[in-house]
Amino acid sequence: MSGSSAFFRNKSVLITGASSGIGEELALQLAQSGAKLTLAARRTDRLENLAQRIAGQGTEGTPRPAVVKCDVTRDGDLEMAVSGAVLAFDKLDIVFANAGFGVVAPLKKLTLEDYRRQFETNVFGVLRTIYAALPELEKTKGNLAIIGSVSGWVATPGASPYSMSKFALRALANAIAPELRASGITVTLLSPGFVASEIRQIDNQGVRHETAKDPIPPRMVVPTPKAVREILRAVAKGKREQIVTGHGKVFVAIERFAPWLLRAATSRVATIRTKEKM
Repeated sequence: MSGSSAFFRNKSVLITGASSGIGEELALQLAQSGAKLTLAARRTDRLENLAQRIAGQGTEGTPRPAVVKCDVTRDGDLEMAVSGAVLAFDKLDIVFANAGFGVVAPLKKLTLEDYRRQFETNVFGVLRTIYAALPELEKTKGNLAIIGSVSGWVATPGASPYSMSKFALRALANAIAPELRASGITVTLLSPGFVASEIRQIDNQGVRHETAKDPIPPRMVVPTPKAVREILRAVAKGKREQIVTGHGKVFVAIERFAPWLLRAATSRVATIRTKEKM
């Protein structure tokens, strides 16, 4: 058993946004490590199917995951999810605040409502998760894992709402990590680059379009299982932040040590897109 697998064994883990992408893969890998899972998302049909898959291939003695319908933009839903985890497994050790989506468009095509909708899920949804889980995590001196993005380091033209929301999560994680350490809670910010998921098929209203073409070149998209293994290792080690994917590490390094290169590149991209629309 690997070090990270041993860390998660018999831990009660709540995952928001568990119905697809990183959240779904977190559930699959954590189940293999013997974790006791509570799966939360809006699409309970997907959660039930996932729970059934896990029950059929889970570690001996590991219970079937609990399933909770949860919309992170609704007050009270996260409290129900946390209560569900405690009811099922008597405790809550780890929370993955993973639910999120992306609002993308040039500034002139966006409205204040677009920005509000983005922050309601990606920022306030995470805050609702944290506030709901804090009392239980304090009891277990547990772990809070926040799924951010490399976009929280590198802002790109046409994605200002999404980048703003992920910059906000970086600020939040950096501020609360030392605060919560006093209560025995370890905070880890996970900042993935391009990972295979449905996020780029979801429009600005939060609706998925299954036939939508992924705008990211396939060579830059990292398989979800590989990214999740890196995420789980970081949480098990108690890291403050982990940049996930090789290209993500490169982008963040450039932003930190040679930001003018990214400024030049993004300015060129913005100019090209403007000319294409003229």
